[in-house]
Amino acid sequence: MRTRIVLIVVVVLIVAAVIGWKTLCPGPMAFAGGSTVALADYHGADPTGAPTALAGADQVKRGEYLARAADCMVCHTAPGGAQYAGGLAIPLSFGTIYSPNITPDKDTGIGDYSDQDFLDAVQRGIRRGGARLYPAMPFTSYTYMTDADALAIKAYLFSLPAVHADNRANTFTFPFDQRWTMIFWSQLFNADTRFAPNPAQSAGWNRGAYIAEALAHCGECHTPRNIALALDNRKKFAGAVTAGWTAYNITSDKGTGIGAWSDRQVFDYLSAGHTTDHGTAAGPMGEAVDHSFSQMEPADINAVVVYLRSIPPLTSADLPATLAPPAPASPKNGGGTADIVGKRVFEEACASCHNWTGVSLISQYATISGSRAVNDPTATNVAQIVLSGTIRHTPAGIISMPAFGSSYSNVEIAAVTNYVTARFGSQPSRVMEEDVAQLRKQTSR
Repeated sequence: MRTRIVLIVVVVLIVAAVIGWKTLCPGPMAFAGGSTVALADYHGADPTGAPTALAGADQVKRGEYLARAADCMVCHTAPGGAQYAGGLAIPLSFGTIYSPNITPDKDTGIGDYSDQDFLDAVQRGIRRGGARLYPAMPFTSYTYMTDADALAIKAYLFSLPAVHADNRANTFTFPFDQRWTMIFWSQLFNADTRFAPNPAQSAGWNRGAYIAEALAHCGECHTPRNIALALDNRKKFAGAVTAGWTAYNITSDKGTGIGAWSDRQVFDYLSAGHTTDHGTAAGPMGEAVDHSFSQMEPADINAVVVYLRSIPPLTSADLPATLAPPAPASPKNGGGTADIVGKRVFEEACASCHNWTGVSLISQYATISGSRAVNDPTATNVAQIVLSGTIRHTPAGIISMPAFGSSYSNVEIAAVTNYVTARFGSQPSRVMEEDVAQLRKQTSR
């Protein structure tokens, strides 16, 4: 009898916790206020689906656009591997997860997935057979995708060549290797609901909300996470560290967000990965630009800009409100008391492209003066760029910065990172050798 009472109490507490969490913790678009309506009851232009330019295209063509907007290829393609064949290592604090093969191969991919199987995986985090997916697959964002859009992506994936590539086993430690626990996590943190337009907002806002939340899943990188590793939408888009890179504050805060950026600057950054006075996208954001945003119709990019403008401002403690001006042209000046090792490495590996002023004479993409990365006192992204390099697909062609991770030691990379922030930033960083060692372990490429 006592055991039964205890069991009932535990069940009641779990149910109360689920109801309380879903009531008190806002969804990603709750900040806008007002009431939403079902898509079928919305009288404005349909904010979902492919853009007007593809309205007459077949399902596969529309799915191709939507798959790019959802950035599927980047996570499901390993370096040097076939597209969508999986195998990308995603290091986490408790082990490494490997993305699965999502080509139509029936043995190692998703070739046996029915439409319902695919919807369950994308919107609910349940793969064929009932096993739960980890939220490295952003199903808590994709849950807002309409069935029609998800199935268009499936049609596109099934039009691609089947690649036989065995999936690698994750290396999670206990208890994180217990997939069944994701049943409870999903009950708490996955809304399992489709996008609902907000009639109080403009057509552009609703389209931008759908792209940013249901497809591009911007919050998965830019929104901080709570203790259970779910998105904390009370700090929506306030910035977070993901996969060893800092995804910066993109709220409307004018000091540490993008509130002071012009619409054109935001548009340029999303569509080309660069804007004057704010730097160049690198790391995961650079990949998102190259393989997703730059492939979108300009009208969709503009809609995202409209949506971003509406995000409530939040101040980031790790970013200065005022960015540093260009550094002196002479290598004899600037850099403060930074280690002489850092100056040596900069002279050997960096100055020829980035210039001693930080304003590149070679390419605007190589200008680092005024960028967020060099003004961030944590210097996470500066160290990552030095370690990993970057390859950008720009309108002018491919522009790359070599990776120096194998050329310089952790001590040297820490030193040049600190030199760069001291010379070009608002305040010098204090990156240590062990910090660089940790960053080496966190990069997925």
